[in-house]
Amino acid sequence: MSVSPIVIKVGGALLDDAAAMTRLFLSVKDVQATRPVVVVHGGGPLVETLMASLGLQSTKIDGLRVTPDEHMPYICGALAGSANKQLCAAALAAGITPVGLSLLDGNMVVCEPLADQYGAVGVPSTADAAFLKNVLAQSTLPIISSIGSSPQGRLLNVNADQAATVIAELLNAELLLLSNVEGVLDGDKSLISELNAASISKYADEGVITDGMKVKVDAALASAESLDRTVYIASWAADINDILNNKTGTQILPAALTNTPSTNADLHHTDFTKGNAGEVQ
Repeated sequence: MSVSPIVIKVGGALLDDAAAMTRLFLSVKDVQATRPVVVVHGGGPLVETLMASLGLQSTKIDGLRVTPDEHMPYICGALAGSANKQLCAAALAAGITPVGLSLLDGNMVVCEPLADQYGAVGVPSTADAAFLKNVLAQSTLPIISSIGSSPQGRLLNVNADQAATVIAELLNAELLLLSNVEGVLDGDKSLISELNAASISKYADEGVITDGMKVKVDAALASAESLDRTVYIASWAADINDILNNKTGTQILPAALTNTPSTNADLHHTDFTKGNAGEVQ
């Protein structure tokens, strides 16, 4: 691939908005004319609904879903099955040829369990990019669920933001983390256009960036540092080119692109009692 790919992560709430799915995939189709695109997805709301219908308790610690091994057959079915195929169908309707995948397919990504308290929650690492590059070479759209596996064959549930980050690292791609929020918001619910490590830490200490948004921002910062390029947090309702051209969303800057590491022009000292939890999967 001579042109840098784009990895787009979408949250599971997108599945509840058919019009938003259509807009997103039409925007993806436009971008595909010049650059390879990969979509990585979660499915938090779908999993919550399924767990409730089965009478199974679903809990989170610091924005990450606790996943007992006995829940994995249902979570795997919801994410790698229902959510993935709904997105593939929406891509088809937009005139795109999708390929539905999970992190473990083609040995793209290898995972290890995070910690016992989280159960079957995985920490992803890059493995082999050859398969995914071959899929992209066919002018198709890989749509990848956040289900991974350990080398021993234990299915693991991976936070979708972290899953997208590792796919971006695998391809040395630009990363867009899209959800049902405009970007990262300050204490007055105004969009923050730019963040770096120092301002992220400050917002977190003051209770503005919390829970799911904290997981999202941390994943974005880790990827920005790894890729040495800007990562974008924005809404799936926005045009992809507008996001890349900095017309909307929040840019997460690596240290190499930070002019003033100890300050940030958008760091307002206003009401920091309002949370910024975001949408996790």
